[in-house]
Amino acid sequence: MFFMLNTMFFLFFLINLMLILNLMIMKKVNLSREKLTPIECGFNMMSYFNLPFSIQFYFISILFIIFDIEIILLIPMIQKNLSIIINKLMIFLFVILILILGFYLEWWNNMINWF
Repeated sequence: MFFMLNTMFFLFFLINLMLILNLMIMKKVNLSREKLTPIECGFNMMSYFNLPFSIQFYFISILFIIFDIEIILLIPMIQKNLSIIINKLMIFLFVILILILGFYLEWWNNMINWF
């Protein structure tokens, strides 16, 4: 117990020492108004305020993230079940069915229009 307290105090002291040294060594930077604004990929925020942009890119990226995560979650299910039990097979097929129905729903609502 004593060793753990000593280690904890040492780490606390070391972290605070590094923070203080960082503040002393750090270069002072004068930030302009443009550098303080959030960065949007491909958009110059200071010159074109009312420039329209395509929201379809955001829909496609959200779809990619959703389907990518679901497929990543399904890969261990395929590899781990060498002897497939009916219950796990039904769950696996149900998840695949939900993925396919979601994809067709997005396609039917013209959310995946590439042009």
